[in-house]
Amino acid sequence: MSAYQIIGEGRPGRWLVTCDHASNRVPDWVSGGDLGIGAEDMGRHIAYDVGAAGLATALGEGLDSPVILSDFSRLVIDPNRGEDDPTLVMKLYDGTIIPANRHIDATGVGERLDRLHRPYHAALGQLAARRPDVVILAIHSFTPCLKGRAPRPWHVGVLYSHLDERLSRALISRLHQEPDLCIGDNEPYSGHLPGDAIDRHALQPGRLNTLVELRNDLITTPEAQAEWAARLVPVLQDALARVDG
Repeated sequence: MSAYQIIGEGRPGRWLVTCDHASNRVPDWVSGGDLGIGAEDMGRHIAYDVGAAGLATALGEGLDSPVILSDFSRLVIDPNRGEDDPTLVMKLYDGTIIPANRHIDATGVGERLDRLHRPYHAALGQLAARRPDVVILAIHSFTPCLKGRAPRPWHVGVLYSHLDERLSRALISRLHQEPDLCIGDNEPYSGHLPGDAIDRHALQPGRLNTLVELRNDLITTPEAQAEWAARLVPVLQDALARVDG
């Protein structure tokens, strides 16, 4: 089974919509397809970005641009981490111990890199190189509240690196024109993580980029995902036009 899914590969649009945490699937060859945690935890944000795959798919359609979705849980191996990142394979996440990862060795990590992480990034890199002016739009979602932490008020977070703030700054400015939205400026966390997907495929090659996080309770249904995509498409297009100016 493939490590990723590509939707609309032949679409002509300038955008490339990525969803690094699209799936909570655990391949059969990883601990028999079971990480040792219950279905409730596998349905939480620790295993994948709830609602993000549907949102990314709808955005790709609205922007007439290709979409790439991971097809494995971030708990198996996180495609939004560099290969040397200590959180590449999580052993504890938001209060949940991951039994199948507790004693993983370098060989086990290497197999997951070879069969999942590297094929995903190879495919993403090929899509990003299909035209010289590609704009990378990374779609994620965040939980309304981590265990023991304060509630997160933002509806939408726009994350970026200090190495290239152009599109994200324009997008934040445009989103502030939406009076009913609370917008996170590099919230709920910083958008710069050396070796992550944006660093690898956008910052290092010099491609325009932004990372958009939706609070996941807002996009739990296909209808909500379609509504948010319809709302965000013109906002994204306006922001890009401001940068191209």
